[in-house]
Amino acid sequence: MSAPRTPSGSPSATAPGTSPGTERPADAPDTGTSPDAATAPGTERPADTGTSPDAATAPGTERPADTGTAPDTERPATAATVSATAATKGSLRRVTREARPFLRARTGPMGRLSAWSLLEFGQTLIGGYAVAQALDRGFLDGAPAVGLLWLAVAALAVLPAALATRGVFAGLADLVEPLRDGLVRRAVTRGLGEALDGGPADSRSVSRVTHQSEIARDGWGGLVLSLRSFVFTAVGALAGMAVLSPRLLLVVLPPLLAGIALFAVTLAPMAVHQRAYLDADEAFAAHTGTTAGALTDIAAAGGSPQVRERAARLTDDQTRAARSLARWAAARIVALGLCGALPPILLLLTAPWLLDHGLTTGGLLGAFTYLTQSLAPAVHALLTVLGTAGGRLVVVLDRFTRPLSLPSPPAAHPRHGHALPEAPLTAELRSVSFAYGPAARPVVDGLDLGLRPGERLAVVGPSGSGKSTLAALLAGVLPPTRGEVRWLGRPAASPDGPEPTALRTLLPQQAYIFTATLRDNLRYLRPGATDREITDALAELGADRLAERVGGLDAPVGPARLSQGERQLLALVRAHLTTVPLLVLDEATSHLDPAAEARAEDALARRPRTLVVIAHRLASARRADRVLLMDGAATEYGTPDELLARSARYRDLAGHWAPDHRIPQPR
Repeated sequence: MSAPRTPSGSPSATAPGTSPGTERPADAPDTGTSPDAATAPGTERPADTGTSPDAATAPGTERPADTGTAPDTERPATAATVSATAATKGSLRRVTREARPFLRARTGPMGRLSAWSLLEFGQTLIGGYAVAQALDRGFLDGAPAVGLLWLAVAALAVLPAALATRGVFAGLADLVEPLRDGLVRRAVTRGLGEALDGGPADSRSVSRVTHQSEIARDGWGGLVLSLRSFVFTAVGALAGMAVLSPRLLLVVLPPLLAGIALFAVTLAPMAVHQRAYLDADEAFAAHTGTTAGALTDIAAAGGSPQVRERAARLTDDQTRAARSLARWAAARIVALGLCGALPPILLLLTAPWLLDHGLTTGGLLGAFTYLTQSLAPAVHALLTVLGTAGGRLVVVLDRFTRPLSLPSPPAAHPRHGHALPEAPLTAELRSVSFAYGPAARPVVDGLDLGLRPGERLAVVGPSGSGKSTLAALLAGVLPPTRGEVRWLGRPAASPDGPEPTALRTLLPQQAYIFTATLRDNLRYLRPGATDREITDALAELGADRLAERVGGLDAPVGPARLSQGERQLLALVRAHLTTVPLLVLDEATSHLDPAAEARAEDALARRPRTLVVIAHRLASARRADRVLLMDGAATEYGTPDELLARSARYRDLAGHWAPDHRIPQPR
């Protein structure tokens, strides 16, 4: 472990607990942003935005700025399709389970809707039959008055159906609006729950409340209208043709059923690709929302190329998903042709046979009326709605029926003598390896590590041993070359999980304070923190005297007014106010004196979270529950006493560490 670096520059006032000689350099630029960035010797590390930690770098490498989204993972197309198919089946089960009680509670509106639709059934049945009778009994039989009378009957049958439209839409509102209202309530509840449990809600919640709830509303309304129209119109048309001649059904039903069957085959693939499109849409929305809130930080960190690259990848994902969706939509044109265009053609081809077997000329024209004016439009409308709004409806509704990703915190003690289920690990590394290039030697090699809720881990080792890289891996900023990182039992890179910023905070060595009031600086990671909570946090970490010196919470502060130690102290208060379950300190106390460091670490450890400290002094390791000693790919793990007893490297490292005899030993 290297000793703290002392920048040059004129001295400035230091707060109690900060080390002399660690002031901010006079030539350091003030970008007016708020990240806390750590630097390795000779390298520049991008600023931490406070909401999404920056990535760790090895010496001589440039670290991309994190935009707050999980790193991309490339999956083979086949595996992605299989995964999406399984997810679609799960979606159908969840949506069906949620739909049953919703529909059971609305039998009244559905009954009224069906009653009004009977008028449409009657209009369809009478329309084709009246045309047939107008020809057979009227115009072709030399009685034009009778023909005109039958046509008048067909025209009058339209009037009740037109009046029924008003009743249909009134009944539709009783089915559609409660769905939208319920989805909005569920999305708001979900977003608030995620914010209260783990941090700020992300842009996906906004997308669900606005865009996706409207998709569900319009899709559900269109599906109900089209399905209702198809059922009553198709039954009316088929019944009318059966009255004219049962043989008409032999001509019409086979292509109609074949088209519907072919269309049904495309439903599952369309749902899969619709899901992929909405996933890409949500990922792009989340990336855009996170980036928009950190534009100045990204510019200050030099992370614009990485942000642009990720935005381009997300745009390409959306484009590929949309094209796949379009290809399957093209397949449905064949199904629509079978249902809509083929029955009239077959009717023309079989007309001589039908006429030879008793079908009248008027009956033939009546059958054409049923097909072209009633059945074909109803089938076309239904298949179109099922192919577009129906697929979106299932995928969107699944977004609202999924359970919250954040598990509830476990109870502190078992009750009534029954053992409680073990809480998931806060963070876990499973055979994780990482190298900064395909041919580079791994900085981390096959590491297995599990962090329990409330545990304090110290990571120690000589300079260049991979400690900062491990911090970035734990925070999900760097994707592992091999292996897997998990948070609360879920993969850190899971697209269905909450935003990484809701689960972890990475606080690097270079604490950054932006030009604003002290209150705004401290509430940067938790905008809803009250003044009482801020005051308590300042006192608990020993920063209350610093707050008084700068003029209180409403006083403007900036990096030029504070030493490096004071900036670190305020960044620690900022982290203390968060509610994330995992807090990683990457030498974030290096410019504090030992007593202030001990006070800050102990205060952070008292919160219900897992604390990982990339240790700057041996006392941090002594205070920890467990210690991870890193020396290249070799690691050793245990309690402080265990490592002192069995590890020569740990004892040797302790002998070369900075003196810290002022730190009291843990009792």
